[in-house]
Amino acid sequence: MATDIEAMVDLRAMTVDDLPAAHALSSEQKWPHRIEDWDMLLSLGFGYVAERDGEVIGTAMAWLYGTDAATLGMVIVSPAAQGMGLGRRLMEAVMADLGDRTILLNATDEGAPLYRKLGFEPVGPVFQHQGAAFAVPVAELIPDERVRPLGAKDMPTLHDLARQASGMNRDTLLDALVPGAQGVVLTRANEPVGFALFRRFGRGYVVGPTVAPDTGGAKALISHWLGSNSGIFCRLDVPEESALSNWLDELGLPCVGRVMRMVRGPMPQTDPLIKVFSLTTQALG
Repeated sequence: MATDIEAMVDLRAMTVDDLPAAHALSSEQKWPHRIEDWDMLLSLGFGYVAERDGEVIGTAMAWLYGTDAATLGMVIVSPAAQGMGLGRRLMEAVMADLGDRTILLNATDEGAPLYRKLGFEPVGPVFQHQGAAFAVPVAELIPDERVRPLGAKDMPTLHDLARQASGMNRDTLLDALVPGAQGVVLTRANEPVGFALFRRFGRGYVVGPTVAPDTGGAKALISHWLGSNSGIFCRLDVPEESALSNWLDELGLPCVGRVMRMVRGPMPQTDPLIKVFSLTTQALG
């Protein structure tokens, strides 16, 4: 019987016309994405939908970074259609298009068993912090360190810093994000060494990506945005190795969720002198 039902489900490429239905699916899962967020995600990548009798009942998407890496996300199957193998079918369709690229994703506890079966290995947890900070201490800057506004001439530097920190070519992503975001750059001895973007997402704003040489630099960048937006709902997704989780708790942005970063293929090679301290989104990495 399940096989007959599964055969009634078609997989096809996601289009802009599917965004209202995709948004309804994510809302059903209590995910915060606005339809504008879905539109941004589709403009940067591609996806598949599972459709039955003209109704979209599942989604999966991917985003390319250079020629050898990608992230995969927004894997959703309607509760009414679960247990039919649609998650696997959607994943396999996207992965077929990605070929031999290294694929990164952030897995919920529910999704992790499927991803393991498809060859993904755990890397480490990412903690979701959100809330409204009302009293953010002024960051203690080290000598010759400052946080300044992002300028148009900084884009090549942002490209380089993001590439070093992530091990992937994120140029296209940053070029798309920066025009609709506010940005600051961390400098030491007048040399840019990090940056952080602040932009609309979900229920409020997201601080991310944040790229910095160390935890102190990351705190200076994040403190700028939280301190200048006191009382505004903000979200940060921080890897465990960022060592920021307890600090964000203390600022009034509690940890409300956890996902596991997973990889299929060789992990991108990063520069040990710089790290990603907060993600763009869980889907985009």
